[in-house]
Amino acid sequence: MGSVFGNKLKISVFGESHGAAIGIVIDGLPSGESIDLDEVYRQMQRRAPGGDKTATPRKEADIPEVLSGFLCGVTTGAPLCAVIRNTNTRSGDYGNILSAPRPAHSDYAAFVRYGGHNDIRGGGHFSGRLTANIVFAGAVCRQILKRRGIDIAAHIYSIGGVCDEPFEPTGISGELIERLNGEKFALVDPDREGAMREAVDKARANGDSIGGVVECTVQGMKAGIGEPMFGGVENVIAAAVFGVPAVKGIEFGSGFSGSSMLGSQNNDEFYFDENGEVRTRTNNHGGALGGITSGMPIIFRAAVKPTPSISIEQKTVDLENKKNCTLSIKGRHDPCIVPRAVPVIESAAAIAVMNLL
Repeated sequence: MGSVFGNKLKISVFGESHGAAIGIVIDGLPSGESIDLDEVYRQMQRRAPGGDKTATPRKEADIPEVLSGFLCGVTTGAPLCAVIRNTNTRSGDYGNILSAPRPAHSDYAAFVRYGGHNDIRGGGHFSGRLTANIVFAGAVCRQILKRRGIDIAAHIYSIGGVCDEPFEPTGISGELIERLNGEKFALVDPDREGAMREAVDKARANGDSIGGVVECTVQGMKAGIGEPMFGGVENVIAAAVFGVPAVKGIEFGSGFSGSSMLGSQNNDEFYFDENGEVRTRTNNHGGALGGITSGMPIIFRAAVKPTPSISIEQKTVDLENKKNCTLSIKGRHDPCIVPRAVPVIESAAAIAVMNLL
């Protein structure tokens, strides 16, 4: 399985949703970097299940146990390894999908790829449960990046048709970054929360689910980072973000809307600021030109599909008896994973930026 990301900083994710534990190995961290584990835990709690009505009722402590690479509060330079024990599994809920793949899940594709030997319980290695590993690694990277003047923040850009205020493309305040980094339902405009929760509640009441978009920014990146053609800023970030289950699309800057603009509208004009630094008056390019940072904030948005596991009866196939059938999915599932995806997207971005640096 391709569960390793990065070349300068490598992460290797292991475990299954209903196995004994999940975990991660981070190789390539610089030595002597102090890491506040309480802050790491705080970021992980933003993603943890069971803390909000938009999330699955499955409750996991999500407390990582650091096994190596960390001593007396600092990194040693050796691979940093952490495991997170699974303590609240109900594998019996998945008995009826062993031969009946769930629509929009990895079940069928994984069945073919691995000859039916893949662990189906809770999605196994394909489960969103493994994003806890990404948040752990990202929380470590974010502390190192912050000491280098780089901050990362994200928010719920939309749930269904309900939208938040977008980030100011040319830069957001440190106060907003700090607030968003501490919230489980992260919004630029908190007044949008009620309408978003209403959309989630409506989907849940109908036995359905709903998706949305997460917007993320990386601020403080100097110009000149990234390599064309395949080592560009967008390439590396996109590769990490697409490692997050349920992400189905990504755009930078003006993205797809820029394709309907004229060049005179989409182009970002340069100027010297009061400090003599080259900036752009707008940021339709999203902080990268030719795959290389421009010195403007990196801005991207990731599309998150609706949770595939819904209680509405769906049509599928019986792989064992080779006939069409219907499926009623049991278990505990998120009616909307977008709020929990916010810290995961931030963390994927942090891991990608560490590689770029």
